[in-house]
Amino acid sequence: MKIISQEAYIEELKDANTSMQFDRSLEETVIEMIHQVREKGDQALKAYTKQFDGIDLDHFVVTEEEFQEAEQNVSERFIVALKTAKNNIERFHQEQRERSWFITAPKGVLLGQKVTPIDRVGIYVPGGKAAYPSTLLMNAIPAKLAGVPHIVLTTPPQSDGKVNPHVLVAARIAGIETIYKVGGAQAIAALAYGTETIQKVNKIVGPGNAYVASAKKIVFGDVDIDMIAGPSEICVVADETANVKYAAADLLSQAEHDEQAVAICITTSQNFAEKLQIEVERQTEISERKAIIKKSLKSNGRIVVAKGMEQALELVNEIAPEHLQLMVADPLAQLGNVRNAGAIFLGQYAPEALGDYVAGPNHTLPTSGTAVFSSPLGVYDFVKRSSVIQYTKDALDDVAQDIITLANAEGLSAHAEAIMKRKEDET
Repeated sequence: MKIISQEAYIEELKDANTSMQFDRSLEETVIEMIHQVREKGDQALKAYTKQFDGIDLDHFVVTEEEFQEAEQNVSERFIVALKTAKNNIERFHQEQRERSWFITAPKGVLLGQKVTPIDRVGIYVPGGKAAYPSTLLMNAIPAKLAGVPHIVLTTPPQSDGKVNPHVLVAARIAGIETIYKVGGAQAIAALAYGTETIQKVNKIVGPGNAYVASAKKIVFGDVDIDMIAGPSEICVVADETANVKYAAADLLSQAEHDEQAVAICITTSQNFAEKLQIEVERQTEISERKAIIKKSLKSNGRIVVAKGMEQALELVNEIAPEHLQLMVADPLAQLGNVRNAGAIFLGQYAPEALGDYVAGPNHTLPTSGTAVFSSPLGVYDFVKRSSVIQYTKDALDDVAQDIITLANAEGLSAHAEAIMKRKEDET
Protein backbone atom coordinates (compact mmCIF):
# COMPACT_ATOMS: atom_id res chain seq x y z
CA MET A 1 0.00 0.00 0.00
CA LYS A 2 1.23 3.46 -0.87
CA ILE A 3 1.78 5.99 1.94
CA ILE A 4 0.66 9.50 0.99
CA SER A 5 -0.13 12.78 2.70
CA GLN A 6 -3.65 13.95 3.40
CA GLU A 7 -3.27 16.72 0.82
CA ALA A 8 -2.16 14.25 -1.83
CA TYR A 9 -5.08 11.95 -1.11
CA ILE A 10 -7.56 14.81 -1.38
CA GLU A 11 -6.15 15.53 -4.84
CA GLU A 12 -6.58 11.85 -5.75
CA LEU A 13 -10.22 12.04 -4.67
CA LYS A 14 -10.77 15.08 -6.88
CA ASP A 15 -9.19 13.34 -9.86
CA ALA A 16 -11.28 10.22 -9.24
CA ASN A 17 -14.50 12.24 -9.12
CA THR A 18 -13.74 14.08 -12.35
CA SER A 19 -12.53 11.00 -14.23
CA MET A 20 -15.53 8.76 -13.51
CA GLN A 21 -17.03 7.81 -16.87
CA PHE A 22 -20.48 6.52 -17.56
CA ASP A 23 -20.39 3.02 -19.06
CA ARG A 24 -22.84 3.54 -21.90
CA SER A 25 -22.18 0.17 -23.55
CA LEU A 26 -22.89 -1.75 -20.34
CA GLU A 27 -26.16 0.08 -19.82
CA GLU A 28 -27.22 -0.52 -23.43
CA THR A 29 -26.54 -4.24 -22.96
CA VAL A 30 -28.61 -4.29 -19.78
CA ILE A 31 -31.48 -2.39 -21.40
CA GLU A 32 -31.60 -4.99 -24.18
CA MET A 33 -31.57 -7.82 -21.64
CA ILE A 34 -34.45 -6.24 -19.73
CA HIS A 35 -36.36 -5.80 -23.00
CA GLN A 36 -35.85 -9.46 -23.91
CA VAL A 37 -37.09 -10.64 -20.50
CA ARG A 38 -40.17 -8.42 -20.75
CA GLU A 39 -40.91 -9.69 -24.25
CA LYS A 40 -40.02 -13.38 -23.96
CA GLY A 41 -40.26 -14.15 -20.24
CA ASP A 42 -38.93 -17.56 -19.20
CA GLN A 43 -37.53 -18.20 -22.67
CA ALA A 44 -35.19 -15.22 -22.28
CA LEU A 45 -34.21 -16.31 -18.77
CA LYS A 46 -33.25 -19.76 -20.04
CA ALA A 47 -31.24 -18.30 -22.91
CA TYR A 48 -29.32 -15.93 -20.63
CA THR A 49 -28.69 -18.70 -18.10
CA LYS A 50 -27.20 -20.78 -20.90
CA GLN A 51 -25.15 -17.83 -22.15
CA PHE A 52 -23.75 -16.58 -18.84
CA ASP A 53 -23.84 -19.63 -16.56
CA GLY A 54 -23.36 -22.35 -19.16
CA ILE A 55 -26.38 -24.32 -17.95
CA ASP A 56 -29.56 -25.59 -19.60
CA LEU A 57 -32.26 -25.36 -16.94
CA ASP A 58 -35.65 -26.97 -17.38
CA HIS A 59 -37.05 -25.21 -14.32
CA PHE A 60 -36.05 -22.23 -12.19
CA VAL A 61 -37.70 -22.99 -8.86
CA VAL A 62 -35.64 -24.73 -6.17
CA THR A 63 -37.42 -27.92 -5.13
CA GLU A 64 -37.93 -29.37 -1.68
CA GLU A 65 -35.52 -32.16 -2.57
CA GLU A 66 -32.84 -29.57 -3.34
CA PHE A 67 -33.43 -27.93 0.06
CA GLN A 68 -33.07 -31.29 1.80
CA GLU A 69 -29.93 -32.15 -0.16
CA ALA A 70 -28.40 -28.79 0.78
CA GLU A 71 -28.95 -29.49 4.48
CA GLN A 72 -26.90 -32.67 4.10
CA ASN A 73 -24.05 -30.77 2.45
CA VAL A 74 -23.31 -28.18 5.14
CA SER A 75 -21.72 -28.70 8.51
CA GLU A 76 -23.51 -28.58 11.84
CA ARG A 77 -21.06 -25.87 12.87
CA PHE A 78 -22.20 -23.73 9.94
CA ILE A 79 -25.82 -24.11 11.00
CA VAL A 80 -24.97 -23.14 14.58
CA ALA A 81 -23.09 -20.05 13.37
CA LEU A 82 -25.94 -19.13 11.04
CA LYS A 83 -28.48 -19.35 13.85
CA THR A 84 -26.29 -17.19 16.08
CA ALA A 85 -26.16 -14.58 13.34
CA LYS A 86 -29.91 -14.81 12.77
CA ASN A 87 -30.69 -14.28 16.46
CA ASN A 88 -28.41 -11.24 16.71
CA ILE A 89 -29.71 -9.70 13.49
CA GLU A 90 -33.29 -10.17 14.66
CA ARG A 91 -32.58 -8.65 18.08
CA PHE A 92 -31.02 -5.55 16.55
CA HIS A 93 -33.63 -5.01 13.84
CA GLN A 94 -36.58 -5.48 16.18
CA GLU A 95 -35.73 -2.04 17.55
CA GLN A 96 -36.37 -0.53 14.11
CA ARG A 97 -39.98 -1.63 13.79
CA GLU A 98 -42.34 1.27 13.19
CA ARG A 99 -45.92 1.66 14.38
CA SER A 100 -48.94 3.50 13.13
CA TRP A 101 -49.81 6.57 15.21
CA PHE A 102 -52.65 9.05 15.52
CA ILE A 103 -53.16 12.43 17.16
CA THR A 104 -56.34 14.38 17.83
CA ALA A 105 -57.10 18.09 17.85
CA PRO A 106 -60.19 20.12 18.89
CA LYS A 107 -63.50 19.79 17.03
CA GLY A 108 -62.97 16.18 16.03
CA VAL A 109 -59.78 16.44 13.99
CA LEU A 110 -57.91 13.16 13.61
CA LEU A 111 -54.46 13.01 12.01
CA GLY A 112 -52.07 10.15 11.79
CA GLN A 113 -49.72 7.87 9.93
CA LYS A 114 -50.58 4.31 8.93
CA VAL A 115 -47.60 1.98 8.52
CA THR A 116 -48.11 -0.90 6.07
CA PRO A 117 -45.58 -3.51 4.93
CA ILE A 118 -44.70 -3.72 1.24
CA ASP A 119 -46.62 -6.62 -0.27
CA ARG A 120 -43.97 -8.36 -2.40
CA VAL A 121 -40.18 -8.17 -2.07
CA GLY A 122 -37.49 -9.82 -4.19
CA ILE A 123 -34.04 -10.44 -2.72
CA TYR A 124 -31.03 -10.82 -5.00
CA VAL A 125 -28.08 -12.82 -3.62
CA PRO A 126 -25.00 -12.79 -5.87
CA GLY A 127 -22.91 -15.80 -6.78
CA GLY A 128 -19.64 -15.74 -8.67
CA LYS A 129 -16.47 -15.44 -6.61
CA ALA A 130 -18.12 -16.30 -3.28
CA ALA A 131 -21.40 -17.42 -1.70
CA TYR A 132 -23.25 -14.98 0.53
CA PRO A 133 -25.59 -16.64 3.05
CA SER A 134 -24.96 -13.71 5.40
CA THR A 135 -26.30 -11.28 2.80
CA LEU A 136 -29.46 -13.36 2.56
CA LEU A 137 -30.02 -13.03 6.31
CA MET A 138 -29.32 -9.30 6.28
CA ASN A 139 -31.98 -8.74 3.61
CA ALA A 140 -34.59 -11.31 4.60
CA ILE A 141 -34.77 -10.73 8.35
CA PRO A 142 -35.68 -7.00 8.23
CA ALA A 143 -38.30 -7.77 5.58
CA LYS A 144 -39.77 -10.51 7.78
CA LEU A 145 -39.83 -8.22 10.83
CA ALA A 146 -41.55 -5.52 8.77
CA GLY A 147 -44.32 -8.01 8.03
CA VAL A 148 -43.76 -8.42 4.27
CA PRO A 149 -46.10 -11.31 3.36
CA HIS A 150 -44.41 -12.44 0.13
CA ILE A 151 -40.60 -12.67 -0.09
CA VAL A 152 -38.78 -14.45 -2.93
CA LEU A 153 -35.10 -14.94 -3.68
CA THR A 154 -33.14 -15.05 -6.92
CA THR A 155 -29.54 -16.22 -7.13
CA PRO A 156 -27.32 -17.59 -9.91
CA PRO A 157 -27.03 -21.37 -10.24
CA GLN A 158 -23.71 -23.16 -9.83
CA SER A 159 -22.10 -25.12 -12.65
CA ASP A 160 -24.09 -28.20 -11.58
CA GLY A 161 -27.39 -26.32 -11.99
CA LYS A 162 -27.99 -26.11 -8.25
CA VAL A 163 -27.90 -23.25 -5.78
CA ASN A 164 -25.03 -23.06 -3.31
CA PRO A 165 -26.09 -25.23 -0.33
CA HIS A 166 -25.04 -22.61 2.24
CA VAL A 167 -27.39 -20.10 0.60
CA LEU A 168 -30.26 -22.60 0.55
CA VAL A 169 -29.80 -23.48 4.22
CA ALA A 170 -29.69 -19.78 5.10
CA ALA A 171 -32.91 -19.24 3.15
CA ARG A 172 -34.64 -22.03 5.03
CA ILE A 173 -33.48 -20.68 8.40
CA ALA A 174 -34.64 -17.18 7.41
CA GLY A 175 -38.04 -18.53 6.39
CA ILE A 176 -37.70 -17.98 2.63
CA GLU A 177 -39.47 -20.76 0.75
CA THR A 178 -39.41 -19.57 -2.88
CA ILE A 179 -36.02 -19.42 -4.59
CA TYR A 180 -35.37 -18.98 -8.31
CA LYS A 181 -32.14 -20.13 -9.96
CA VAL A 182 -31.67 -16.96 -11.97
CA GLY A 183 -28.85 -14.45 -11.74
CA GLY A 184 -27.61 -11.24 -13.31
CA ALA A 185 -29.52 -8.39 -14.91
CA GLN A 186 -32.07 -10.91 -16.21
CA ALA A 187 -33.05 -11.78 -12.64
CA ILE A 188 -33.65 -8.11 -11.83
CA ALA A 189 -35.80 -7.78 -14.95
CA ALA A 190 -37.82 -10.86 -14.01
CA LEU A 191 -38.46 -9.53 -10.50
CA ALA A 192 -39.39 -6.09 -11.82
CA TYR A 193 -41.77 -7.17 -14.59
CA GLY A 194 -42.58 -10.83 -14.03
CA THR A 195 -42.41 -13.89 -16.30
CA GLU A 196 -44.48 -17.06 -16.61
CA THR A 197 -42.67 -18.47 -13.56
CA ILE A 198 -41.62 -15.41 -11.56
CA GLN A 199 -44.26 -13.06 -10.24
CA LYS A 200 -43.32 -9.36 -10.25
CA VAL A 201 -42.45 -7.74 -6.93
CA ASN A 202 -42.81 -4.25 -5.50
CA LYS A 203 -39.25 -3.86 -4.26
CA ILE A 204 -35.87 -5.40 -5.11
CA VAL A 205 -33.03 -5.53 -2.58
CA GLY A 206 -29.57 -7.06 -2.49
CA PRO A 207 -26.13 -6.39 -3.99
CA GLY A 208 -24.66 -7.58 -7.26
CA ASN A 209 -22.13 -6.91 -10.00
CA ALA A 210 -22.13 -3.94 -12.38
CA TYR A 211 -24.85 -5.53 -14.55
CA VAL A 212 -27.12 -6.10 -11.56
CA ALA A 213 -26.51 -2.58 -10.27
CA SER A 214 -27.25 -1.11 -13.70
CA ALA A 215 -30.44 -3.17 -14.01
CA LYS A 216 -31.66 -2.02 -10.61
CA LYS A 217 -31.03 1.58 -11.60
CA ILE A 218 -32.98 1.14 -14.85
CA VAL A 219 -36.04 -0.57 -13.34
CA PHE A 220 -36.24 1.87 -10.42
CA GLY A 221 -39.52 3.71 -10.71
CA ASP A 222 -41.37 0.67 -11.97
CA VAL A 223 -40.32 -0.98 -8.71
CA ASP A 224 -38.52 0.32 -5.66
CA ILE A 225 -34.93 -0.68 -4.90
CA ASP A 226 -32.75 -0.49 -1.82
CA MET A 227 -29.67 1.24 -3.26
CA ILE A 228 -27.10 1.08 -6.05
CA ALA A 229 -24.22 -0.78 -4.44
CA GLY A 230 -20.67 -0.04 -5.52
CA PRO A 231 -17.41 -1.80 -4.59
CA SER A 232 -16.91 -2.61 -0.92
CA GLU A 233 -15.00 -0.06 1.17
CA ILE A 234 -13.20 0.17 4.49
CA CYS A 235 -11.60 3.16 6.15
CA VAL A 236 -9.51 2.55 9.27
CA VAL A 237 -8.63 5.57 11.42
CA ALA A 238 -5.63 4.71 13.58
CA ASP A 239 -3.40 6.48 16.08
CA GLU A 240 -0.24 5.22 17.79
CA THR A 241 -2.31 3.00 20.12
CA ALA A 242 -3.70 0.91 17.27
CA ASN A 243 -2.58 -2.69 16.83
CA VAL A 244 -0.83 -2.74 13.47
CA LYS A 245 -1.51 -6.45 12.96
CA TYR A 246 -5.25 -5.96 13.49
CA ALA A 247 -5.38 -2.91 11.23
CA ALA A 248 -3.62 -4.74 8.40
CA ALA A 249 -5.90 -7.76 8.71
CA ASP A 250 -9.00 -5.56 8.60
CA LEU A 251 -7.82 -3.76 5.48
CA LEU A 252 -7.22 -7.09 3.76
CA SER A 253 -10.66 -8.34 4.80
CA GLN A 254 -12.19 -5.80 2.45
CA ALA A 255 -9.54 -5.90 -0.25
CA GLU A 256 -10.24 -9.60 -0.79
CA HIS A 257 -13.80 -8.91 -2.00
CA ASP A 258 -12.72 -7.97 -5.50
CA GLU A 259 -10.20 -5.95 -7.47
CA GLN A 260 -12.31 -2.79 -7.19
CA ALA A 261 -12.60 -2.87 -3.38
CA VAL A 262 -11.32 0.18 -1.51
CA ALA A 263 -9.11 -0.13 1.60
CA ILE A 264 -7.85 3.04 3.27
CA CYS A 265 -6.10 3.73 6.53
CA ILE A 266 -5.94 7.29 7.83
CA THR A 267 -3.38 7.64 10.59
CA THR A 268 -2.00 10.49 12.64
CA SER A 269 1.40 8.77 12.88
CA GLN A 270 4.06 8.45 10.20
CA ASN A 271 5.68 5.72 12.29
CA PHE A 272 2.44 3.71 12.37
CA ALA A 273 2.01 4.21 8.62
CA GLU A 274 5.40 2.69 7.89
CA LYS A 275 4.80 -0.27 10.21
CA LEU A 276 1.38 -0.85 8.65
CA GLN A 277 2.80 -0.81 5.13
CA ILE A 278 5.21 -3.61 6.05
CA GLU A 279 2.52 -5.63 7.87
CA VAL A 280 0.07 -5.36 4.98
CA GLU A 281 2.69 -6.71 2.59
CA ARG A 282 3.51 -9.57 4.96
CA GLN A 283 -0.12 -10.61 5.46
CA THR A 284 -0.92 -10.27 1.76
CA GLU A 285 1.77 -12.78 0.83
CA ILE A 286 0.20 -15.51 2.99
CA SER A 287 -3.41 -14.79 2.06
CA GLU A 288 -5.45 -17.34 0.09
CA ARG A 289 -6.87 -14.52 -2.04
CA LYS A 290 -3.50 -12.87 -2.61
CA ALA A 291 -4.03 -12.16 -6.31
CA ILE A 292 -7.26 -10.23 -5.73
CA ILE A 293 -5.87 -8.39 -2.70
CA LYS A 294 -2.75 -7.25 -4.54
CA LYS A 295 -4.76 -5.77 -7.41
CA SER A 296 -7.21 -4.12 -5.03
CA LEU A 297 -4.51 -2.54 -2.86
CA LYS A 298 -2.49 -1.38 -5.83
CA SER A 299 -5.47 0.44 -7.35
CA ASN A 300 -7.45 1.51 -4.32
CA GLY A 301 -5.35 0.91 -1.21
CA ARG A 302 -3.84 3.93 0.55
CA ILE A 303 -2.25 4.78 3.90
CA VAL A 304 -2.96 8.46 4.45
CA VAL A 305 -0.99 10.46 7.02
CA ALA A 306 -3.10 13.23 8.55
CA LYS A 307 -1.85 16.15 10.61
CA GLY A 308 -4.12 15.32 13.55
CA MET A 309 -7.32 13.55 14.59
CA GLU A 310 -9.52 16.50 13.66
CA GLN A 311 -8.12 16.52 10.13
CA ALA A 312 -8.40 12.72 9.91
CA LEU A 313 -12.10 12.81 10.72
CA GLU A 314 -12.70 15.69 8.33
CA LEU A 315 -11.31 13.44 5.61
CA VAL A 316 -13.54 10.58 6.79
CA ASN A 317 -16.59 12.80 6.39
CA GLU A 318 -15.43 13.72 2.90
CA ILE A 319 -14.98 10.07 1.91
CA ALA A 320 -18.22 8.89 3.61
CA PRO A 321 -17.00 5.28 3.76
CA GLU A 322 -19.16 2.20 3.81
CA HIS A 323 -17.26 0.79 6.83
CA LEU A 324 -15.38 3.00 9.29
CA GLN A 325 -13.16 1.60 12.04
CA LEU A 326 -12.01 3.97 14.77
CA MET A 327 -8.90 2.22 16.11
CA VAL A 328 -7.92 5.06 18.42
CA ALA A 329 -7.33 5.53 22.14
CA ASP A 330 -10.87 6.77 22.93
CA PRO A 331 -13.12 5.91 19.97
CA LEU A 332 -16.36 6.78 21.75
CA ALA A 333 -15.11 10.33 22.31
CA GLN A 334 -14.61 10.69 18.54
CA LEU A 335 -17.97 9.23 17.53
CA GLY A 336 -19.72 12.61 17.60
CA ASN A 337 -17.28 13.95 15.02
CA VAL A 338 -18.29 11.35 12.43
CA ARG A 339 -21.13 12.58 10.24
CA ASN A 340 -20.85 10.36 7.17
CA ALA A 341 -20.34 6.59 7.38
CA GLY A 342 -22.41 3.50 6.71
CA ALA A 343 -21.33 1.57 9.80
CA ILE A 344 -18.96 2.67 12.56
CA PHE A 345 -16.83 0.18 14.49
CA LEU A 346 -15.30 1.33 17.77
CA GLY A 347 -11.99 0.08 19.12
CA GLN A 348 -9.56 -2.77 18.55
CA TYR A 349 -12.05 -5.57 19.04
CA ALA A 350 -14.84 -4.45 16.71
CA PRO A 351 -13.47 -5.44 13.30
CA GLU A 352 -15.54 -4.96 10.17
CA ALA A 353 -15.86 -8.75 9.83
CA LEU A 354 -17.84 -8.76 13.08
CA GLY A 355 -20.44 -6.53 11.46
CA ASP A 356 -20.49 -8.61 8.30
CA TYR A 357 -21.70 -11.68 10.12
CA VAL A 358 -22.92 -11.78 13.70
CA ALA A 359 -23.01 -8.41 15.48
CA GLY A 360 -26.58 -7.70 14.35
CA PRO A 361 -26.58 -4.33 12.51
CA ASN A 362 -27.17 -4.66 8.79
CA HIS A 363 -24.20 -5.11 6.48
CA THR A 364 -26.07 -3.80 3.44
CA LEU A 365 -24.59 -0.31 3.56
CA PRO A 366 -24.27 2.81 1.40
CA THR A 367 -21.12 2.82 -0.76
CA SER A 368 -19.30 5.21 -3.09
CA GLY A 369 -19.81 8.22 -0.84
CA THR A 370 -23.59 7.84 -0.65
CA ALA A 371 -23.40 7.66 3.16
CA VAL A 372 -23.65 11.45 3.01
CA PHE A 373 -27.38 11.02 2.33
CA SER A 374 -28.38 7.39 2.86
CA SER A 375 -28.50 4.74 5.58
CA PRO A 376 -28.00 1.00 6.11
CA LEU A 377 -30.78 -1.34 5.03
CA GLY A 378 -33.35 -1.77 7.78
CA VAL A 379 -36.91 -2.70 8.70
CA TYR A 380 -37.96 0.81 7.69
CA ASP A 381 -37.05 -0.01 4.06
CA PHE A 382 -39.79 -2.63 3.85
CA VAL A 383 -42.76 -0.53 4.94
CA LYS A 384 -44.61 2.42 3.50
CA ARG A 385 -46.41 5.18 5.33
CA SER A 386 -49.84 6.60 4.54
CA SER A 387 -51.06 9.86 6.01
CA VAL A 388 -54.52 9.75 7.64
CA ILE A 389 -56.71 12.88 7.81
CA GLN A 390 -60.21 13.24 9.26
CA TYR A 391 -62.03 16.56 9.84
CA THR A 392 -65.51 17.30 11.08
CA LYS A 393 -67.71 19.98 9.51
CA ASP A 394 -66.89 22.48 12.27
CA ALA A 395 -63.16 21.87 11.97
CA LEU A 396 -63.26 22.36 8.19
CA ASP A 397 -65.23 25.60 8.61
CA ASP A 398 -62.43 26.99 10.78
CA VAL A 399 -59.84 26.67 7.99
CA ALA A 400 -62.07 26.97 4.93
CA GLN A 401 -61.19 30.57 4.14
CA ASP A 402 -57.48 29.84 4.47
CA ILE A 403 -57.77 26.99 1.97
CA ILE A 404 -59.76 29.13 -0.47
CA THR A 405 -57.21 31.95 -0.20
CA LEU A 406 -54.22 29.68 -0.83
CA ALA A 407 -55.93 27.82 -3.68
CA ASN A 408 -56.84 31.06 -5.45
CA ALA A 409 -53.28 32.35 -4.98
CA GLU A 410 -52.04 29.26 -6.84
CA GLY A 411 -54.64 29.66 -9.56
CA LEU A 412 -56.36 26.38 -8.64
CA SER A 413 -59.96 27.50 -8.61
CA ALA A 414 -61.39 23.97 -8.49
CA HIS A 415 -59.59 23.41 -5.20
CA ALA A 416 -61.24 26.52 -3.81
CA GLU A 417 -64.59 25.46 -5.26
CA ALA A 418 -64.38 22.09 -3.47
CA ILE A 419 -64.35 23.99 -0.17
CA MET A 420 -66.95 26.56 -1.21
CA LYS A 421 -69.44 23.82 -2.17
CA ARG A 422 -69.32 22.59 1.41
CA LYS A 423 -69.83 26.10 2.77
CA GLU A 424 -72.83 26.57 0.47
CA ASP A 425 -74.53 23.60 2.11
CA GLU A 426 -74.54 25.53 5.38
CA THR A 427 -77.16 27.96 4.06
